[in-house]
Amino acid sequence: MVGQLGHPGPVKRLGVADAGEVLTLQRAAYVTEARAHDDWDLPPLLETLEETRAALAGLSWGIRESGRLVASVRLTVTGEVGVIGRLVVAPDRQGFGLGGGLLRAAEAAAPSQVTVFRLFTGSKSVGPLHLYAKHGYRETHRTPENNHELVHFEKARVRALR
Repeated sequence: MVGQLGHPGPVKRLGVADAGEVLTLQRAAYVTEARAHDDWDLPPLLETLEETRAALAGLSWGIRESGRLVASVRLTVTGEVGVIGRLVVAPDRQGFGLGGGLLRAAEAAAPSQVTVFRLFTGSKSVGPLHLYAKHGYRETHRTPENNHELVHFEKARVRALR
């Protein structure tokens, strides 16, 4: 069932076959970030279709509305760490809870060995900075990146009591 306007639709696993749509969505979403940071060499804008296909062979999810991919996210697991990346929402669908819904879905679907989540965003990414703080992520450090900084976040995995 597709979510109503303003409400996230169901979160579904994405795969290699979705690479073209994911890459298109990613580029549309990161244009705003490139403008904000005055940096058109952001890795998500330079990623190739083959690189997207390789990444989607791992853990990734998306939300479709009326068949259109409007949001996606990836999770890379290394030991106890789950790195959330490429959380993107179509520019015309930002602000409707899709990013938060995907963030929660990626955390919930992470393999059981994951005890901590990490992610980063640009220092001028107002929306993502707010989103991550709202969902319990805490800034750990910053690293230089061209003419801005990357803000790194971390969140301990919360497990439900049974």
